[in-house]
Amino acid sequence: MKEGKIYLIGAGPGDPGLITLKGMECIKKADVVIYDYLANPKLLEYAKEDAELIYVGKKGGDHTCSQSGINDVIIQKAKEGKIVARLKGGDPFIFGRGGEEAEELAKERVSFEIVPGVTSAISVPAYAGIPLTHRNFTSDVAFITGHEDQKKDKSGIAWDKVSIGTGTLVFLMGVRNLSRIVKNLIENGRDSKTPVALIRWGTFGKQDTLIGNLETIAGLAKKKNFTPPAITVVGEVVKLRDKLNWFETKPLFGRRIIVTRARSQASEFSNLLREYGAEPLEFPTIEVTPPESFDALDKAIDNLEEYDWLILTSVNGVRFFLERLKLRSRDIRDLKGIRICTIGPRTAEEIEKLGIKIDFVPEEYRAESIVEGLKRRGIKGKNILLPRAEEAREVLPEEIRNSSGRVDVVTAYKSVKPQRGRETVHGFLKEGEIDVITFTSSSTVRNFVSMFDRDELPALIKGVTIASIGPITLETANDLGIETDIMPEKYTIPALTEAIVSYFLKKSLP
Repeated sequence: MKEGKIYLIGAGPGDPGLITLKGMECIKKADVVIYDYLANPKLLEYAKEDAELIYVGKKGGDHTCSQSGINDVIIQKAKEGKIVARLKGGDPFIFGRGGEEAEELAKERVSFEIVPGVTSAISVPAYAGIPLTHRNFTSDVAFITGHEDQKKDKSGIAWDKVSIGTGTLVFLMGVRNLSRIVKNLIENGRDSKTPVALIRWGTFGKQDTLIGNLETIAGLAKKKNFTPPAITVVGEVVKLRDKLNWFETKPLFGRRIIVTRARSQASEFSNLLREYGAEPLEFPTIEVTPPESFDALDKAIDNLEEYDWLILTSVNGVRFFLERLKLRSRDIRDLKGIRICTIGPRTAEEIEKLGIKIDFVPEEYRAESIVEGLKRRGIKGKNILLPRAEEAREVLPEEIRNSSGRVDVVTAYKSVKPQRGRETVHGFLKEGEIDVITFTSSSTVRNFVSMFDRDELPALIKGVTIASIGPITLETANDLGIETDIMPEKYTIPALTEAIVSYFLKKSLP
């Protein structure tokens, strides 16, 4: 049996972009991923398809698995010869109990590596606009647990020294003990007017920051029901937040936006939204799968030389067409002499990556515009290949035939409705915690509607902003009783993102 190995990985504070390159590489090659409450689930998407995913989260005393149980699972998987990625929020060696897990691995002679992570102790204050050191305020900082082992006879924190001996104090996991922390600091000489910041869910789109001082912060936290996970920053550097608050001032900050694209395509859109401070919630309402049969597409590929035009209407169409081209022992050289049309720049980009020149991209990214452009280029009597989704609209082939063109419509892929995630989205909608629902195709609208009770849906989406990528999607939404608030001039994901940003910027104006 091959020898197993454990990677104790710091998953960072929450923003998936803050995991290290090495951490990402370890996730990708792991046979087993063991993750906790503070590791962003988005990171699991980088795991192998057949990787075993094990949740061992612990939050506020609600333990899915005890620490000894976690140790047992890690060791067992390693002894089975597995590569294990143990994902821990922040950095594994800063209040992450990574040292304890590593000790157990060493005792059992299990091979392991430590992959440091970006600790919340430094990253969360940075996202709140608070530098922990600044030459005009302080040159030292201390990281302190706010949640000591309750079995200890007395505190292991030298309150008399840290209270006045260090400029900036950062307490991790200390919200529940906040009253005791501020009491100890004040009683040991720290000025009661010292600024304090509580930062909850730092680096996420739902980050929440509460400012006070040692005298007031506990009362403010209680009044606001400020709950974990959060860190506490004590020190004069907190005053700099007024100048340096860059994250919470982003135009979409705090907006929870549903992304209904297929999971394989959702990341691009989610990343763009995240750049503007939004919290994207990926709820794929379509899943792209191979068709029941590739016979028609294979036959068309075997007879490519008979076609004058190849029309590609989506990135998925490009992907499946090229995969079948390769499987039929053909390649891009066989496209010589065939003119290529794509319905939009993103689809064109996918083809151009291969060094293939696109002959025609319509200014308006819809089927009707393709037909008009092809008419001007003379499609009468031309043979046209249209590989596309199984359930696509009939407008394009019908108009081509009406213009005396001959078109073979072949199924390259099909879109099906996934079954996951409905309960989570339903709960957020019911609690009024969704700001925007985005639709990027007619299929996403139809499938979204079909996932909910038609009588309940109007109440669920009341007050929610609806963003549709283009007129066809908007028309489908209207037909299903959903009124669109946002539609970009160009029917692309970047343009849709910009339109959402503009919409909320205008709403924020006095």
